[in-house]
Amino acid sequence: MTWTELSSVLRERGLLKGTAGTAAPSHDVVTGVAYDSRRVDPGQVFVALKGLHADGASFARQAIERGAVAIVSDQPAPPDVSISWTTVTDSRQALAMLSAAFYGHPSSQMQVIGITGTNGKTTTAFLIASIFDAAGRRCGVLGTVGHRIGDDMRAATHTTPEAPEVQHMLRQMSERGCGVCAMEVSSHALSLRRVDGVTFAAGVFTNLTRDHLDFHPDMEAYFQAKRRLFEMLPPDAPSLVNLDDPRGAALTEVGRRPVTYAVNRPADITTGPLSFSLEGLAFDVRTPRGTLQVRSSLVGRPNVYNILAAVSTATALDVSFDAIERGLTALSGVPGRFQIVSRPKDELTVVVDYAHTDDALRNLLETTRPLTHGQLITVFGCGGDRDRTKRPLMGAVAGRLSDLILITSDNPRSEDPGRIIEEIRRGITANTRRDSAQQLFSMVDRREAIAKAIELARPGDVVLIAGKGHEKYQVIGEEMLPFDDVTVAQDALNRRRSNSSVV
Repeated sequence: MTWTELSSVLRERGLLKGTAGTAAPSHDVVTGVAYDSRRVDPGQVFVALKGLHADGASFARQAIERGAVAIVSDQPAPPDVSISWTTVTDSRQALAMLSAAFYGHPSSQMQVIGITGTNGKTTTAFLIASIFDAAGRRCGVLGTVGHRIGDDMRAATHTTPEAPEVQHMLRQMSERGCGVCAMEVSSHALSLRRVDGVTFAAGVFTNLTRDHLDFHPDMEAYFQAKRRLFEMLPPDAPSLVNLDDPRGAALTEVGRRPVTYAVNRPADITTGPLSFSLEGLAFDVRTPRGTLQVRSSLVGRPNVYNILAAVSTATALDVSFDAIERGLTALSGVPGRFQIVSRPKDELTVVVDYAHTDDALRNLLETTRPLTHGQLITVFGCGGDRDRTKRPLMGAVAGRLSDLILITSDNPRSEDPGRIIEEIRRGITANTRRDSAQQLFSMVDRREAIAKAIELARPGDVVLIAGKGHEKYQVIGEEMLPFDDVTVAQDALNRRRSNSSVV
């Protein structure tokens, strides 16, 4: 595809402000679409994006030096540019549309299911993929834990990557026989138009709770970002909406084919009596097509909602009940999502979970409390350079629902971890503590905090290690250091077993 051919999508979408520079669109073959001037390869089109700290247009010369055949920007061309420079009204939308066109609009050749919400996106995506796999339809996954393309699992740096990566991976999925993709769609991605140009076959709303207020100015802006997914749906695409969430009802008015699910109120898809244990969930799901049985290894009430979201999606897309039931049973767990890392013979239970907001932590603790025979011990921290207002809120939740708390580092980034810990501690007051005998420790070193929690645990206790889940690193300053809660917890459990056997 030449730049003359590819650039026509900008005209068709009404994105052109005009073409400036000393050269018109060229007949050079385009080899790719790039947005990072440092990584431009010869023959690529460079789209200059405005970032938080810099304007990509200022890096256009670097892109040209690296072999770019054209520049796309919302800024006019400097007078001495020697290659095609196209000025657009929205460079982010231009990036998305050019990427979709370059990779041949792969989302139009498969069913892409977009999943948005604060919590539950990852587990819902894994459940949907397991259901479609059970139905004999290979399903790719794009999300927080990683990107599954055919049989390959790739590490993820963002929940939803930039548009060129999204479109490239969708193309690879299509070429490897994936007829479906379960895609986590973050509010950042929707705000920054990373998924513009994706044709969604369905949209799923899990819930909306406090998060990302370092990026969005307030909760209403956060919700409006999520809402964009449903505004993008084609007329025949179902929107699967959690009616138990206060924001759910508003979304049923956006999509033209709403399908609702709920536990606590009337909806299209609801549950029968729920059975909870540390071994999993058992309940019936009532749908307009009839009732199906859920037997799942996933634990806790939040996973009831994730299962309902997946069942609603599969039902709306005409997957058989048999495949739905088999797919739900087949998924044994999701990395870093209520992941039990202790062994059945251990005298305590140790769980690693990604909960990193006050609502997610509350759900995690309320899930675990009735399943705990002894003390509930919580290890957690808060990330640096992120929304500071949630720190005392998370402290208050931990104080209200835990017997013993170890506050530690998460990813402190450029902040002083001691100050982050102090801000968390402010939420743990006499009014928010579970009881006056509650023990509270502060330990900056996360490894030491996890080891201390497992050392202090008594038979029947549950240790929850929250905040990082599947992550294999810890960001301290500008360094990304290897760190895995699962491995650290297992090492501490091994030491406890060794000490016990010696005694």
